[in-house]
Amino acid sequence: MDKSMYNKIEEYMLSCMKDGAHDCQHIYRVLYHALDIARDYDVDKNVLIAAALLHDIGREAQFQNPQMDHATVGADMAYDFLIKLGWADDKAQHVKACIATHRFRTGTPPASMEAKILYDSDKLDATGLLGIARTIAYKGIVAQPLYNVDNEGFVLLEDDDNNPSFFQEYHFKLKKVYDMFYTDQARSIAESRRSAAESFYNSLYNEVITTHNTGVGLLKNDFEDQNI
Repeated sequence: MDKSMYNKIEEYMLSCMKDGAHDCQHIYRVLYHALDIARDYDVDKNVLIAAALLHDIGREAQFQNPQMDHATVGADMAYDFLIKLGWADDKAQHVKACIATHRFRTGTPPASMEAKILYDSDKLDATGLLGIARTIAYKGIVAQPLYNVDNEGFVLLEDDDNNPSFFQEYHFKLKKVYDMFYTDQARSIAESRRSAAESFYNSLYNEVITTHNTGVGLLKNDFEDQNI
């Protein structure tokens, strides 16, 4: 891809990124991972670079309406934008397909090698401490808690926590993503980050569990003492 085309696509991407957890640096990290992984494969670099740059441009629409899928919205936006830039329909369609299947929650797996590399590159940003930090940042943006408690004030365990929170997201996505890569390199990078993420989560979990279990018990005892 020549510099002029890259600049046009980058400029459009930058105009769309308004989410602190899915900011332009997330986009660049995905792009850099994609270029690194792509060295082992015969891929269309123009398609891959465009898809990496544009994969999250539908985030604002999903933020405004959680019923919308940013991957689907962004895929359509990217296609329309690239056609306006003069891209051939088949190339624009290829980028659209890559973006449409990059999301963890989508029911349609990526088909082309470019789409698989985009998927892996995006998921790498959900691994390790970076994945932890981004998830906590996003939960703050959408006003969701670190964890949920039951009616008595005890922290809900994994199987009982169905409401949105960082703990719930960790069990639903973050701890599972390590086994969902298509490329060996992405899998290797993710595995090198796994222990740090597990250690952070377990330490945080133990801290809040200890605080709540101790505090709820002390408060209950205080109530009982007042009734003597």
